Amino acid sequence: MSLQMLPSTVRFAVLYLVAIAAGQLTILGMPDAMPVIWPATAVAAVWLVNRNDSRWRWVDATVLGVLTAVALAATGMDIGLALLHGGTATLEALAFAVAAVRWMPGIWVTGAGPEGTGRPLATLPDLVRALMVATGAAFLGAAFGGLGQHLIAGDPSLTVTAIWLVRDVVSVLIFGAAAHRLLAVPADRRVWREAVIIYAISAAAYFYVFSVNEDLPIGFALLAITVWAALRLPTALTIGHVMIFGTTAAVFTMHGQGPYAAIDHDSPGTHTLVVQLFIGVLALVGLALAFSRDERNALIERLRTSEFEATEKAGLMTTIVNSMTEGLAILDQAGGLVLRNPAAGRLLGSTNQVAGGSALGSDYGFFHPDGAPLADAELPYQRALAGEDVQPMDVLIRNAAVPEGRIVRFNVARLASPGGQQHVVVVFHDVTADRRHRDELMSFAGMVAHDLLNPLTTIEGWAEILETELAGYKPAERVGRIQRAAARMRTFLNGLLAYTAARDGKLMPTTINLQLLLTDIANSRYDQAESNRTQPPQFVFGQLDAVEADPVLVRQLLENLIDNALELAAPGVAPQLSVAAQPAPNGMVRIDILDNGLGIPPGMRQAIFTNFHQGEGQGGSGLELAVCKRIVERHGGTIEAAANPYGSGTRMTFTLPAGRSAYARVLENQWQQRTQAAAPSSPAAHPR
Repeated sequence: MSLQMLPSTVRFAVLYLVAIAAGQLTILGMPDAMPVIWPATAVAAVWLVNRNDSRWRWVDATVLGVLTAVALAATGMDIGLALLHGGTATLEALAFAVAAVRWMPGIWVTGAGPEGTGRPLATLPDLVRALMVATGAAFLGAAFGGLGQHLIAGDPSLTVTAIWLVRDVVSVLIFGAAAHRLLAVPADRRVWREAVIIYAISAAAYFYVFSVNEDLPIGFALLAITVWAALRLPTALTIGHVMIFGTTAAVFTMHGQGPYAAIDHDSPGTHTLVVQLFIGVLALVGLALAFSRDERNALIERLRTSEFEATEKAGLMTTIVNSMTEGLAILDQAGGLVLRNPAAGRLLGSTNQVAGGSALGSDYGFFHPDGAPLADAELPYQRALAGEDVQPMDVLIRNAAVPEGRIVRFNVARLASPGGQQHVVVVFHDVTADRRHRDELMSFAGMVAHDLLNPLTTIEGWAEILETELAGYKPAERVGRIQRAAARMRTFLNGLLAYTAARDGKLMPTTINLQLLLTDIANSRYDQAESNRTQPPQFVFGQLDAVEADPVLVRQLLENLIDNALELAAPGVAPQLSVAAQPAPNGMVRIDILDNGLGIPPGMRQAIFTNFHQGEGQGGSGLELAVCKRIVERHGGTIEAAANPYGSGTRMTFTLPAGRSAYARVLENQWQQRTQAAAPSSPAAHPR
């Protein structure tokens, strides 16, 4: 045995001998009768549970058996019966320790080693498991002890076996529950005052029942005092109450007093069994109520702590949200305001922090940045509630509180609550100054571009004359460089002018026949490919509904998108473009342009619509797609780039207002008739 283990083993051995001596004092009747209370069973169980992970546990089990036999023999028990009780105690303690490791993990011991200490019995599940494990181990011990006693001393009665079983179970419940708990006595004086009152009343009640009026069978009434103690006193004092007054009942009965002393004189063990059952009921009721109260108090404390932490976090979050310079609003599934911070109220033209479910609609004065009215269905959070993936959107706000107007960027995100209801979080950011600064820069750039075209024309003219005069001479190559630089400068200036026109020009919408417009653009690209001696592109047109838009800007939009697709054509592959339209919500037409080019990387599909963006290997001013985005947005539509779902390349998708005139309806009828009668090689479907 290790030296580190020895002191702990000695302490358990001393405590075990004390428990045996205490149990021997509760023998009723003859000296060889069964003790009423046997704390040694609980000490043995805790002892071997603590030794379960030790390689010396068999030594401890042997020491336990030897001590039992020696102690009982010293009290006058027959040596054979003493050895039997020693073996039974060892078997029962080992069975309890093995079962406790599986069914009561962490009870009394948490780790390996003799000094490991774990938590005590503390919950109702702990109590139930302890009852089951103790019953199983006690049943094994009672069966083994009963069989041995039959072989040594004759046939024992079933009453003796029942006493053995109940005694050991009650011992584990009371004294096992006391392990690690009796030291946790409260320091609150109010608790001690109430404890003194309960203990005093209990002492008086037990004295009355077991001594003054012992012939009256009212022992059951004492359970009410145990319930009182379990509901009001800390668990340590409740266990002490059960131990003290359970022992009191046994002592009175042992001296022939009380309602259980006179039970069945012909069977001396019956009153022992009854008083043990009484003590067991006290233990079960008291411990069950005390553990339930402890669990409830622990749950209340956790809830109180969680509530305090949640309140602190909520207060911190409220402070942070209210101090934000950006506006923040939360809307419910119906579009009603649930919450908004003061910054949102200032940006939207209101100072209310919470708007009691009122809707955040166009009555706040929401417009497109160009001043066109913004319908409720076009608002970004309404589109988000409808399931769309909405990109940040600039909105002009003009109402009585903001008469001069303010441009606010809306960033929206959907939130799914645990109940399944959808909410939308909207973050508002004032971009008025940024927008004004950008517009001033673009206006200045447009004016500069316009002013530079005249000197550029002069440079191009003189360069052409100079090239003619120097024909055949080496310096003519340098003139070619001047002409190429001038051409690049003209492309850049034309891009700036186009963007300025798309941004500031007045819209003059009319019904546009997209079929005719695209056919004309396709014919021009055929001619361009023929003059450049390059492979001509192939165009396929599907259904093309009429749109209500500015014809000049729409032509520029389509030409830019088609030219962008042709620039991204794969080397050695004939460019193929497919264009089709279909109805879209809110009176719009969705137009798709698909190509078989190199495609656009996923991370660049948003950036290509920004100003001066140029992809690798692309020419131009970098404003072509920014012009497209501006044209589409001025008409109230959206534009996006995605991968071609039918192969390599890109799909450009944009929306424009659907044609509303009678001419648009005629075009739609013509298309339907053409679709029914056209052959696959129809010129309308495959121009040129």
